[in-house]
Amino acid sequence: MTGRLEGKAAIITGAGQGIGEAYARRFASEGARVAVADLNDENGERVAKELEAHGAESMFVHVDVSHEESTLELARAVHERFGRIDVLVNNAGVYADLEQRNDTLDYLKFVLDVNMIGPWLCTRAVFPFMKEQGKGKIINQSSSAAWMYAAAGFAMRPESESVGSFHYSMSKAGLNAFTHFTAAALGQFGINVNAIAPGITMTEATKKQVPEQMLGMLTMASALRRTLEPEEITGTAVFLASDDSDAITGQVIPVDAGMIMLG
Repeated sequence: MTGRLEGKAAIITGAGQGIGEAYARRFASEGARVAVADLNDENGERVAKELEAHGAESMFVHVDVSHEESTLELARAVHERFGRIDVLVNNAGVYADLEQRNDTLDYLKFVLDVNMIGPWLCTRAVFPFMKEQGKGKIINQSSSAAWMYAAAGFAMRPESESVGSFHYSMSKAGLNAFTHFTAAALGQFGINVNAIAPGITMTEATKKQVPEQMLGMLTMASALRRTLEPEEITGTAVFLASDDSDAITGQVIPVDAGMIMLG
């Protein structure tokens, strides 16, 4: 029995750790050829080598998604190695080392450059190859933080003298809009663009960023009353990368144990 992604060539940015690493492992197990793209060479090379050790075809590419030439080099290297680019997962982002209380303009621009402009640059880089093929799947990594307006209100203290940047949530809300716009524009070329919005997923980054008290509150606010493991996000990504989702585009799919239920 072949995997659902047999023979497909996929780029996964930020695949050196966390959910990105889980994506890479699941895609490889489904038969995809996986380009592990990461800023951290040590982590990226480790994941790529482990995938190859388990029989998958994989490569590591160093990339800084906030720099245009780096993203162009990524696309060229992957196409040269695999001969095509079927799937792009825009997973890389500022989260593990996010400075929650840094509301400076410079830091806001930095977060937006990586989390929102980065997916735009990577999408532009792979577009010519997907257009030539007449088919492609782009999956953006959003977050339930894009819709958590109440949390922003609580974070604004009465004694505050300036408006916060809400950098992470802003970047993910912008990514949702980017998903809709690019889906509308690229559909004519056979390219599907969707996004996944994970809830509280127990990566090392989440354990570092989310205080235990807030973690408990958010867990109880979810319909399933639990957090998620990275592997639980990967099934949705496989579906969106596979031919089974050919009629689906422009969607932001929450995978969050029922924490944000849109309707």
